[in-house]
Order: sequence, then structure tokens, then C-alpha cells
Amino acid sequence: MAPAKATPGNCILEMKGISKTFGAFKALNKVSLAVNEGEILALLGENGAGKSTLMKILSGIYTATEGSVHLDDKACEINSVKESQRLGIILIHQELNLLDNLDVAGNIFLGREPVKAFKLIDLHKLYADADELLKLFGLTIPSATSVSKLSIAEQQIIEIIKALSQHARIIIMDEPTSSLTLKETDLLFEIIRNLKAKGISIIYISHRLNEIIEIADRVVVLKDGQNSGELQRREINHDNLVRLMIGRDIFKSQVAPWPYHPASSFEIRDLSTYRYTQHGVNLRLSGGEILGISGLVGAGRTELVNTIFGIHRATGGTMHLNGAEITVNNPADAISKGIFLVPEDRRNQGIVASMNIIENLTLPNLPATSAFKIISRRKEAALSTAKVEELNVKAPTLRTNLKDLSGGNQQKIAIGKWLSRNPSLLIFDEPTRGVDIGAKAEIYNILRNLAKSGVMIIVVSSDMEEIINISHRILVMHEGKISGQLEPEEFTEENIMRYAVGLN
Repeated sequence: MAPAKATPGNCILEMKGISKTFGAFKALNKVSLAVNEGEILALLGENGAGKSTLMKILSGIYTATEGSVHLDDKACEINSVKESQRLGIILIHQELNLLDNLDVAGNIFLGREPVKAFKLIDLHKLYADADELLKLFGLTIPSATSVSKLSIAEQQIIEIIKALSQHARIIIMDEPTSSLTLKETDLLFEIIRNLKAKGISIIYISHRLNEIIEIADRVVVLKDGQNSGELQRREINHDNLVRLMIGRDIFKSQVAPWPYHPASSFEIRDLSTYRYTQHGVNLRLSGGEILGISGLVGAGRTELVNTIFGIHRATGGTMHLNGAEITVNNPADAISKGIFLVPEDRRNQGIVASMNIIENLTLPNLPATSAFKIISRRKEAALSTAKVEELNVKAPTLRTNLKDLSGGNQQKIAIGKWLSRNPSLLIFDEPTRGVDIGAKAEIYNILRNLAKSGVMIIVVSSDMEEIINISHRILVMHEGKISGQLEPEEFTEENIMRYAVGLN
């Protein structure tokens, strides 16, 4: 496949023949990328395709094993983040890097504060300059506001302002909308288009194909660490994107038959949470059922499943497993009863990113991998090998740290660590957030296979297409209570939204 090239005459950046190896593993193999001035370039690929590695090379986090980078037709060496920023190349990470204990102005100019006599920080100029930048984006937030008080969308904008204060020419955005509402996403797109009009180039990484179709001027696709193809604006559509990403048409999932296992059941009666103490929630599911829970941000979905798992204590009501009332005051109580949660915040709550695959898979299963309270490395390796093969985890070795895996493979490990515990109820909160389309299909198959084996499954998702395709039944929440229930023949986005906004 020919390398990605920008329109002649407009090109400001070229990466030529970039390769990167980690030991024996080749993450990138002679990848080329070109960026035009004032262009919104989408960089796509399945998890593990090499997108993040390529952008870490461009932003100075990694050094390429071979290849070259040219800015304005001049070869340049980028050996550090500082050097990348000096050249006007700024990476905005998916996990925002703002400091909660500083105010907005302090974050924007961190490490570059204006100084006056005796090298003292010129606070007047610091806040005046920050206020001026905030006005450019139509923000009324005082620059002395603590970042901890800002919404995720506002923090995202502060990251962009911080990049512009460093005279950014190329801004790399990694999954910028993963935690944004539709309204906030629209605001971000307006800002991106304004940046484009000023001649600033955007490299936009996202797994949300509808966003790419709406915002991108051009798309470059990577697959298995190599250039897979390129699409111009007129060619960008769902089918073309999918074919280039995975090399085939994706299977369009349909509601699968419910593999009913009547011996198992889970029920909550008038269960109230710390946030919505005035509402009691009732739900029931049986073995083999995938129960979807939908609703808008703030509807109480995450609070409900966190309460079931014991992260928060219920303020009222009861839980029943297989007909018997149970008490869950903490996650240890839930785990002892076969109730497990794969949380929304995968990186901070679902895995230990600094530990390797074996350690993550066996940490909740130490009794199964120990003899006389001594961990058996042989048993650890055997259990981990079986789960990696079962879940099709792609990694160089079992000793690879999870921080070096793609989001989809991290999620498989977050699921796999519970499977050796013979779960009765598995709860998934946003199971495919930050996961590419190929890995999504694999995760859906994992859920369906678990249901076939009789496991009860609750799926919380903000993706209405996902909740419709994976569920046997859907409950919709609004302001802490169940506002509606849908059977398969009633599954439409319109019906879900009607209940989600309280029109029941």
C-alpha cells in the first residue's frame, strides 16, 4: 500500500519510513504520514495498529528505530517532548494531563510562567494572558478557577488553549470525545474548525466513525503497524473506513436469542443509591440474559451498578441472588457471591497498568495459582496462557505491562481476570469505550458466549446502537429511577431517548 501523502505545496510535516521495535516486537514497519497546513487529518486503525506509537514518536515520547521526520521540508530530530513542543507539535492525551490542584492560568502556563524582576512570577500578566486566551474561545470561566471544578469538556478546551499558548502548528488529539456529551462534542468540533481556519493542523484519533465522517478532511489508516490506505474527503464513509481498518466487512450484530437458564436469577427491590436516595430501583434478570441499561449522563446508571458491586452502600432496598436475600456492603462481599464489575474507568479501576498480563489476570485468583500459600509460577503461566488464547489478547509476551497494550486488549484483560472465578453476574459499565470496531465485535462475542454458558450480564452503555445490538432486554434510567423497559421488538433509538428524557 502506498504511503499517505498530502497535497503537494501544502505539506508542512512528513514522517518517512518510520519503524519502531520493542525487543523482538515490531510495532511500526516503514510507516509514512504527511500533514497539510490547516488540515483535519484523521488517523485510524484497530487497537494495536500502531497509531499511538506513531504519535508518541512525533511528540517525542518515543524515538523511532528508523525513518525520518521533516518539518517545512527540513529534516528534524525529535528526541524529547520539549523538542516536539518547541517545533509546535502538541499531543493532547486521552487521559487529560491537567493538575487539579492548580487553577486554569497555572495549568495553561505551567513551566512557562511570565516573570518580572528577581525572576518572580508576574501574576498580573499570568492571569491577564490566560483571560485573553479564554475569551478567544468564548469561555466565561475566570482564569483563577480551580481545574478540579471544571467539566471534562471544559478541561479539554483548556488543554487546547494550553497548546495554542505554546504556538502550536500541529495538535494531536487522542480520543478527545470519549468522555463528552453530544452537545460538548459539537462545541469541540466548532473549536477544531476554527483552528483549521487559522491554519493549524489537527491529527484526530478516534474509534467513532461517525465523528470521522463529519469532521475529517482526509483519513489515513494503519493496520498491523503499516500503512493500510488513505481516503480523501469525498471517499470517507462507514463501509470504506471499516474495510481499510480490518480488511473485511464487519459483521452487523443482531439481537441474539436469549439462552434462558431459569436456575439462576438476580433481583433488586426498591434499591436506592447515595445520589438518588428518594428513588427505589427494581430489576430482575435470569441466567443467560444480557440486560442493557441506557440513559443520559447523570441518570444514575453508574451509581446503580457501583452499589450492586458494593463500591457504595445502598441507602435502602434489598438484593436477591437465586431467590435468597444477600448483603453487599463492599466489593469483597459481591465477589464472594460471584458478582463482578468491569468498570467504566478501565485504566484506573479495571487494571493495574504498571503490572504485566500474568499479574493482572492472576491477582484476583491467587488461591487458584498457589500451593500452601506460595504462588506457583507454573500455575500462573498456565492460567494466563489459557485466558489470553480464549480472549484473543494480542501482546508480545505474557510479561508485557498493560500500559503498553491497546485499549481493546486492556479491556479483554479486565474481563478475563474475573472469568476464572465462575461468575454468576457480570456487570459491564461502558464495555467498549475507547475500543476500535474490530475489538468491539470480539467483546460482543465474549458477552454472548458468557450468556450462553448461563452467566447473567448487565451492560451499561451510552452507545445506543451498542445497547440495542447486544441486549435481550433494555431498561432506561432517568434521574435515578427506571423510566421505561423495552423488549426486542421495541428496540429503537427513538424509544430509548423518549424514556431517557423522562417522556414516559
